[in-house]
Amino acid sequence: MTTVTFQTEQGRITGFRSQGHSGYGDAGTDIVCAAVTSAIRLAEATVNDVLGLAAAVKIRPEDAYISLRLPGGLAPEAESACQALMAGLMVYLTQLHDEYPENIEVLEEE
Repeated sequence: MTTVTFQTEQGRITGFRSQGHSGYGDAGTDIVCAAVTSAIRLAEATVNDVLGLAAAVKIRPEDAYISLRLPGGLAPEAESACQALMAGLMVYLTQLHDEYPENIEVLEEE
């Protein structure tokens, strides 16, 4: 199962971590893993490459782990964009959980 945990502080999403293979299909053909990976990569590319921010990203392919931590002290426009992006990612992954509850879990922790 893939577990995605969003970290929050005082109502602000500060980042997330995703770990594990969904187990929906064989490696390379697992549509749930592909959907999660694609969404996470889009979020990371938007934060770091489009918005030009320096989010901390850790990737460990050997155990299917990726985490992203937003920088603090962002300008209001950047903060708003990041929060909308993180909220959208959370909604999307929650909807994916609703379709594949045995393969993906979405959590929130403060």
